[in-house]
Formats: sequence, structure tokens, C-alpha cells
Amino acid sequence: MARKSPVGGASVPARRVAGSPARGGGRPGRTWRRGSGGWTPWLYLAPALVVLGGLMVYPVYQLGLISFLEYTQAQVSGGEPTTFQGFGNYATLFADDQFWQVLLATMVFAAGCVVSTLAVGCALAVLLTRVRAVPRLALMLAALGAWATPAVTGSTVWLLLFDPDFGPVNRMLGLGDHSWTYDRYSAFGLVLLEVVWCSFPFVMVTVYAGIRAVPEEVLEAAALDGASQWRIWRSVLAPMLRPILVVVTIQSVIWDFKVFTQIYVMTNGGGIAGQNLVLNVYAYQKAFASSQYSLGSAIGVVMLLILLAVTLVYLRLLRRQGEEL
Repeated sequence: MARKSPVGGASVPARRVAGSPARGGGRPGRTWRRGSGGWTPWLYLAPALVVLGGLMVYPVYQLGLISFLEYTQAQVSGGEPTTFQGFGNYATLFADDQFWQVLLATMVFAAGCVVSTLAVGCALAVLLTRVRAVPRLALMLAALGAWATPAVTGSTVWLLLFDPDFGPVNRMLGLGDHSWTYDRYSAFGLVLLEVVWCSFPFVMVTVYAGIRAVPEEVLEAAALDGASQWRIWRSVLAPMLRPILVVVTIQSVIWDFKVFTQIYVMTNGGGIAGQNLVLNVYAYQKAFASSQYSLGSAIGVVMLLILLAVTLVYLRLLRRQGEEL
């Protein structure tokens, strides 16, 4: 089909609009992308997938296998044969009231850690964009120092700071010989502070990098329109940083849900009468302290399934919100 040129009236061939369907109703653009570039991302990810598969597939397989067997110290030493239990270990686990109490405590504790870590990390990331170079460098170095501190070392230092006899915190607050790890809730609160202290640098650095990638014209336009700092974060930065916030949130959920070292060190293995148990410490006690390896493996499988479910639901909700926008 030809159309007349506005100059001279000559006929020139009409150009097809980019992205319009080809003759016959086909969609060559999508076909080309699938045919030539559809596998390119997977080729780049293949080395990492091979390494992660080798490090994770076999341990997860063994974890699931042991959870279906009768596997105690007698089977480990070869004194008795290993027998298939089916879902018997899971039935025993779900019939235990302590398991449900520990699961509830783990979910509440992990939620508190995730929310606190994200709040502190995002607030400090915004602060980094407001201060000068020297304070920003000092804050970055201090945060990276907390991030690089091993969990055992950090937990021991926090115990010394809050020690009822020699800790400086009780002296400054005038609490005398108050023990922070004796009460259930104060012990959980103390561990939460330590978890946030060693986790917020990851959120802070990641979100700060995302903020620096946002065009300054967008932030200046919002400020000129009279938006407050909180409104700029809620209405401008947060939607633009959604992919980064998804990553740090999921990573925080995984880390905080499977906290072990901080609880084990700071509460001496789960607190008085197990009042500060979380699922990871509970699985350790079942598997190694009681030599019930099958029950410990069953707890590990339940944790894995919970984390997968939480991650998939969270990604699905974010994808639905993105489609609505």
C-alpha cells in the first residue's frame, strides 16, 4: 500500500509501524526474541546453577530421606537396621505441642527481626544520601565492621555489654544486676537487637545503591511539589526500589527465620527450660542432643517448605501489585 508524500505528491511505500503484526497475523518480534535470545539468561546462570545444585540438591535429598526413616544413634552405629517410617516422624512431630509453640515463637521473632532490620537499614540508607562525605564514609565503615563480625563473636560481645555484673549497659541505665537473658521476652529482645545489628548493613548498602541510581530530577521535582521526606520515600523511592526491596526482604526472611548462632550463644542453648527455642535450635536439640536424627530432619524439611511458601507468596503478591500499577 502506497501513500502520497506531502511534498510533490509522489507516492512512497508506507512503512509498517514497529511492533505491529506482520502479514498473516504473526508476531515476528516475539518469535525472534524467543528463538535467538530466550536461552541467553539461562546460559549466563548455568555455572551458578551447577554449583548451587551440587551444594544443595544432595543435602536436601539426604535431609528428606532421613526424615522418612528411623534414624537414631542405634542406626548410626550400625546396631540396628534402618527402617522406613513413611510420614510417621512428621505425625510424631505435629502431635508435639512444643513444636507448635516453637514454630509460633520462631515466626513472631523472625517477623520482628525482618521489620526492624528493614526499618533501620532503609532509614540509614536515606541518611547516607543526606550527610557529607566524611560522615558517610565513617557510617559505611562502621556498618561494614558490624557486617563482617562473625555471629559467635558478635553474640559474645553483646552478652558482655549486657552482663548483669560487669556490663556497662546496666550501669548506665541504673538496673543493677538485672539479667537480660533470664526473662523470656527480654532475652528475645536482646537477641533481636544483635540480629538487627549484624544484618542492617546489607539492607543499608543495597538500598543506598538503589537510591543513588534514581535520577535526581525525580527527587527534586517531588521536593518542589512540597512533598515531605516520608512522602518522597513512600510515593517515589519505594515504588522505584521495589525490585531491590524484594531481594532484601526475602533474604532477611530466610536469614532471620533460620537464626541459630545468636539464640544458641546468647540464651545458652535455648533459654531456661527451652523458653527461647526457635526451630533451628529445636532441630539441633532433637537431632544431636537427643540423637533423634529423623525428627531433626523432619523439622528441617518443614522449615524448608515454610520458607519456600513464604517466598512464593511474597513474589506473587508483588507481581500482582506490579500488574495493577
